[in-house]
Amino acid sequence: MQEEQNNKSNAPLDCENPKEHNESYHTPVLLAESIDGLNIHRGGIYVDVTFGGGGHSREILSRFSGGEHLYSFDQDADAEKNIGDIDSGQFTFVRSNFRYLNNWMRYHGVDEIDGLIADLGVSSHHFDDETRGFSFRFDAPLDMRMNKRAGKTAAEIVNNATEEQLADIFYIYGELKNSRRIAAAIVKSREQKSIETTHELMSAVGSVFRKEREKKEMARLFQALRIEVNHEMDALREMLKAATGLLAPGGRLSVITYHSLEDRIVKNIMKTGNAEGKVEQDFFGRTQTPFVLVNNKVITPQEDEIEKNPRSRSAKLRVAEKI
Repeated sequence: MQEEQNNKSNAPLDCENPKEHNESYHTPVLLAESIDGLNIHRGGIYVDVTFGGGGHSREILSRFSGGEHLYSFDQDADAEKNIGDIDSGQFTFVRSNFRYLNNWMRYHGVDEIDGLIADLGVSSHHFDDETRGFSFRFDAPLDMRMNKRAGKTAAEIVNNATEEQLADIFYIYGELKNSRRIAAAIVKSREQKSIETTHELMSAVGSVFRKEREKKEMARLFQALRIEVNHEMDALREMLKAATGLLAPGGRLSVITYHSLEDRIVKNIMKTGNAEGKVEQDFFGRTQTPFVLVNNKVITPQEDEIEKNPRSRSAKLRVAEKI
């Protein structure tokens, strides 16, 4: 197991008002719907693999009636500050990437869980932090690592990946049809000077984008780099595979997605039991799957939630129950 830190006790907040810090960090999306989907019952063991601002975790804890326990994961040191006054009696914080779910549950002696929630969106905190390089709104170092202790930065990838590798990243993770032109522009620019900041990257590729689509395509470019830096798709596949094995019969999987790549993986897992969506049938032609869908139609935010939190617009909630 990778060397990670686990914190079962309360952690101090580096701000005067914990509630304000949590809300500014990330506004939980589809809060009631996603927690309702877990179908929390007395004595159950639950996992929140995306602690973030702690919104979903706090709602889960508020519904505990006795004997339950919640394990919450986050690899970002900033998220750990949001633990605040959470009572550690029914709560364990795990400072780790959720791809190590199996390892940590084994470490804590947990063989089965009764529910798992994942809010796969990037926290508002990351987009609004001028120092992390997640947003092209600010001129910042091209970092984009969720875990600042490990892994390559976005700058290292931009400056060292081959033109073909960059084109693949932008096409697969950003779904950018002009990925080859973008990659060529980056290579040409870095031959003159290495690209180290968000605005240097924007300057390198600016001529490739048409003005009317510039913001949308720039957002997809940054999304693609972030996914590559944090190995998000690989981590998601590993976590969902582990969750499928850990969930007890009747246990629930409640997952909020924000773009088509991750939503496709979640949908495939819930419908077929594998990330590729490969359908396996029994002798009678019935699809073999470890899950039954709780909501056949995807759940999306209501207009009032979108109005209060515009970043929730693209959210999709899927819930499935282990057979």
